[in-house]
Parts: sequence; structure tokens; C-alpha cells
Amino acid sequence: MSGMAKSMVLSDRIHTYGQNLLQRYGERVHKISLDAGIFTCPNRDGSKGVGGCTFCNNDSFSPSAGTGLDIDGQIARARERIAKRTRARKFIAYFQAYTNTYAKVEQLEALYRHALGQPDMVGLSVGTRPDCVSGKVLDLLERLRARGLEVVLELGLQSANDATLERVNRGHTLAEYRATAKAARQRGIPVCAHLIVGLPGEGESDFHASLDTVLEIGVDGLKLHPLHVVKHTILAKQWRCGDYSPLALDGYIRIACDLIERTPAEVAFHRVTATAPEKVLLAPEWCGKKWIVLNGIEQELRRRDSRQGCLAGTPFLRELRHVA
Repeated sequence: MSGMAKSMVLSDRIHTYGQNLLQRYGERVHKISLDAGIFTCPNRDGSKGVGGCTFCNNDSFSPSAGTGLDIDGQIARARERIAKRTRARKFIAYFQAYTNTYAKVEQLEALYRHALGQPDMVGLSVGTRPDCVSGKVLDLLERLRARGLEVVLELGLQSANDATLERVNRGHTLAEYRATAKAARQRGIPVCAHLIVGLPGEGESDFHASLDTVLEIGVDGLKLHPLHVVKHTILAKQWRCGDYSPLALDGYIRIACDLIERTPAEVAFHRVTATAPEKVLLAPEWCGKKWIVLNGIEQELRRRDSRQGCLAGTPFLRELRHVA
């Protein structure tokens, strides 16, 4: 799992996925990020667009991307690394790089089952786009879940504002997310939604509106990501030209805490920040320092004497932001 699982103090105030797994399995369960090496994205290969999202460089979020290792090699390397830190003995195969349902379902099944064939794998997490999850893919995930495996469908929504999605060249709409999330949850497949804080043209009311929309549709988990500028992206060009300014650290911490407070306690946070490797990160500098952000969120919630869900169901109002 991410660094969130290490912070018992943070998990006292936030329902983290890491602690959720610990309670259910009686021991630590770690995600192993995988790059299948076969996937691309409909927003890159021309079927919906080219160039991808304006902020996307896959090397910034997938530690396994470009390693040259096959699935078994990536799992073995991750096992060794995790053993030195926490000695976890159970793992979840996390297909993270690119769009991990963007292939024929027979190919997907062979790939997923190969990773799950490892004796210490207890589940599967699949990162994908909401417009790339067919009924056959849901059938497959439902079958795997019926075997008693941990199965999570991670959907990259990023924003519930269609104008924003068009602005950053996502190539899908809120309606597609809504349909996919509802269809998955109707089959008992848990959904984790990804939301980005700080997308161009958005302000605090937009971040809260996206959260409200995701909660209204129904969701089991959330990932919050601060938008960071990485090399070889359109966003990097916009940043260099002065057309985009990233959030300051204290601004992100405050906004993340506001969103956490308004999230019902039963929703598991898989992540409340995100980092990028130094070799590709341009700005903001603090996005390379995960623990500064995690500690800042814990300290701000403690300062407020607050926790996840304490403002669930309340509308977003400026006076609820605990501005000193």
C-alpha cells in the first residue's frame, strides 16, 4: 500500500484503504503497481484523440513503467522492496499504467489471472477510464470477485465538470463515468474514483462539486491527487508560458481536509496525495515530498479537531473551510 498505510495517526482521522485491508485480513496488504506493457489509451492511439490528457506523462505515476521487467519480474522486485519496509506477505496486483481494460477481454483475463496466480496475491485493482469498461469486462471482474478475491475498479474521472474534461483533453464525459460506476456497483464491484485538485480553470467550488457528484452517483473509495506539472506534457508548456499556476502546499492541504470532512466515513481513501519522480517533476516542488503532505493533512485535521465525515451531507460553504 501507499505511505498512508504507515500513518496510524492519519488513519485515526481518515478511513484509509490500507487500514481497511489490515482490519479485514488481519495483516498488512500492499498494492504492487504493474505495467502490463501492452496497454495504451484511446486518447493516445487516435480512436478518441492523440497526445493524451494535457497533464499526462505515464512515467510520473507508474513506478513500473519502462523497467523492461515482465509481470513476474515486477512482482518479485516489489516483494523484495516491501519486505525491507513492512514485511507484508499479502499483495494486490494493481494494473496502473495506461488504460488497463483497453484490450480484448480474453487478453485481459489471461493477464489478470497470471498475476493472481501468485500464491500471495489476494486481489486485483484495475486502473482505467470510464469509457473503456464494457459489459464483458464487468463480467470478468464479477467472476474474479466471486472467487473471493479483492477486486477494485479504479476509474479516472478527475473532474465532474464536462467543460474541464474537454479543456484537459480527457476524451470522456461525466455521463460515461456515471453509467460505468453505476453498472459496476450494481454487480457488487467496488469503485474507487480518482479526482484531481487543481485542474486548469477550476476553483474550490468545482472540487467540492466533483466530490458531491461522485458521492451522489455512489462510490466505495476515493483517490485525491494534487495536479503536478511534469515534463513532456501540454500542461508543462502552459506552465512555462505562465498560463497555469499550481496550488501551494498549504492551499492543497486545506482543500484536501475540507473534502475529507465532507466525505462519509464509510468511503475508503486509497490516497490523499500523489507524487512524481524528481526526473520528470517540474512543479510544484512539494509534489515530490509525500510525507510533507501527509503530515500536513494530519496536523490540519488535528488542529481543527476534525475527521472524515464530520461534515458529510453539508453543502460547501466558505465558512466551513476553517480559515483562521
